[in-house]
Amino acid sequence: MTESMSGMLQKDMQCEGLLECFHDLKEIDTDIFQLLHERQRPLTVDEIAEQVERERSTAYRAVQRLLQTGLIEKEQVNYEQGGYYHVYRLRYAKEIPNEMQRTLNDWYAQMVQLIDEFNDRYSEETEPAAPVES
Repeated sequence: MTESMSGMLQKDMQCEGLLECFHDLKEIDTDIFQLLHERQRPLTVDEIAEQVERERSTAYRAVQRLLQTGLIEKEQVNYEQGGYYHVYRLRYAKEIPNEMQRTLNDWYAQMVQLIDEFNDRYSEETEPAAPVES
């Protein structure tokens, strides 16, 4: 169930909480985001899984969520004899807050519109109902 806005405002949010809030990420997703930030070099899914102490499949699903949100990038590394593998790195970090700000601005504009619609619908002056006689 989605948490109410007032409930979210009362939380003591940490920086990583922004990622969870904006992108509906799980704890493992933010752990991997933090890991890639700390390492500052591309890592394979196997390396990520080892570092966060999770199964490879669990780490892979988290990496896929991070890719879908655009927080990380995938790079293909080719072997000289043929074949390849993928590594994952954090996107250019200065872009992420700008994207969050745009998302927040879009959300705010939508909320203003919904409040206006609510106001139009429910604040019309109506005459009180006549008392029912028994």
